[in-house]
Amino acid sequence: MGMESTPLARQMDYAFRQMEPELIHAAAGTVIIQIRNDVIGKYGVCHNPIESRDGSIESASAEPGLKADQVHAFRKLALDSLNYKRGWTHGEIRFDFSVRKGSWSAGITFESNYNMANIANGMFRLQPKYGAPHALRDAP
Repeated sequence: MGMESTPLARQMDYAFRQMEPELIHAAAGTVIIQIRNDVIGKYGVCHNPIESRDGSIESASAEPGLKADQVHAFRKLALDSLNYKRGWTHGEIRFDFSVRKGSWSAGITFESNYNMANIANGMFRLQPKYGAPHALRDAP
């Protein structure tokens, strides 16, 4: 059974389980899920775990980061968010998260992508008039 026949929710669950070790102890960041034909192609976590001040490297945040139970709640939130995805099969979902004073919050952004190249019959393709030279083909 390929990913094409696996429900998107199950794919999302799998992706979050794979990212769990990276999410535990992350204080803030963005989880990115890229979708094509309702199949997750790429996923990952974008975060900045270290900063430098006055030439010395230190942790980016004084916050301890997500705990295991918070990561599980985050995964459930991601699965529940799929109920708000409507009418598109290609795009990206971004989950911005942060830990503040022991609690955490997340914002969710859906981005749909459409590709004009996939439209059948070349609806917008340049068709030269009969007998007229083709501008690109006949260029010197």
